[in-house]
Amino acid sequence: MIQTVLIDIDNTLLSFDAYVKQTMKQGFEEFHLKTYEDWMYDTFHTENDKLWRQIEEGTLQFEELKKIRWNKVFEALDIDFDGVRFETYFRDALYNSAILEKNAIEMLEYLKDKYTLCVASNGPYEQQLHRLEIGGIKSYFSHFFISEKIGVSKPAKEFFDYALEELKQDSSTCMIIGDSLTSDMQGGLNSHMHTCFYQKKETEVPDTIEHTITDLLQIKEIL
Repeated sequence: MIQTVLIDIDNTLLSFDAYVKQTMKQGFEEFHLKTYEDWMYDTFHTENDKLWRQIEEGTLQFEELKKIRWNKVFEALDIDFDGVRFETYFRDALYNSAILEKNAIEMLEYLKDKYTLCVASNGPYEQQLHRLEIGGIKSYFSHFFISEKIGVSKPAKEFFDYALEELKQDSSTCMIIGDSLTSDMQGGLNSHMHTCFYQKKETEVPDTIEHTITDLLQIKEIL
């Protein structure tokens, strides 16, 4: 019987995609770079995913990502600008960004009286808490499992072991909801949790994933 629901933040509760597009457009204007076009986000997404995959695999630290991410993006976009300087701008803007995913609050309202709700996120601890706060959803959660604080990132089993120890629960009583197959879902599978994949684009979903939703309110059909 499920007692606790762990929920990812970026692109599950808060729209990281919308934030990036907004910040690229504003930042390119502020620093007098090329005029932002929608296809440029795809380039960011490709380069950023490569780096986060390395973090998930344990071959790259988050501090190193911050030093190289925008240099790689700018190289791919043929833009001559200091990527570290833009990263500082990007992270400052992210700290105060909380663009809610569609139906995020409605999902939390539905779940709050039925389950213990916890955050399960890769990223900087204070930043993620602040974004939940300004997004008006921090109060829904009793625990905040965030990689910087724990010392390892999803999908590492140690991340989920830490959460289970704090919760004093068995994995069979927990479900994780998230948008990443390689981070959220693989982590849940590694720890034998129930899994619910929030599918935001067409992709092949392994049979090992227990549930798949394309709208957060579809959680009502599962929990």
